[in-house]
Amino acid sequence: MTLTATALLGYIAWTLFLIILIEIGRIVVTVKTGREANSFLADGSDISPFAIRLSGAHSNCVENFPLVGGTLLLSLVTEHHFITDPLALWLLLARVGQTCMHLLSGSSRAALIRFAFFITQLAIIFWWLITLAAQIINI
Repeated sequence: MTLTATALLGYIAWTLFLIILIEIGRIVVTVKTGREANSFLADGSDISPFAIRLSGAHSNCVENFPLVGGTLLLSLVTEHHFITDPLALWLLLARVGQTCMHLLSGSSRAALIRFAFFITQLAIIFWWLITLAAQIINI
């Protein structure tokens, strides 16, 4: 398996892990309080500040999947994964770092660190897209 495919698998698995955490939290609340399973707010604001951050972190992974996943898939289907392989795991690490900072704290400092991880991902994807376009178009 290429590093690009590994990063894509990792991103998908990470997103799945976050939704599983959300569901575990809701199951615990349902069992402990008898609350109806269909009564939860999507943003987690009716559970706890951590649930809000968890929901936001999951949503952010889902929102960015077309950009991240699309770029990784493009490199795989065009057989240009040699472009994405060197930074693929760094992109995944930046995603995990961003999510962990999101989960750990909602402070201003944590938001700045989270933003640094996000900018890292955007810079990597931007570089990949320019390089892929040049290779695919033969510029």
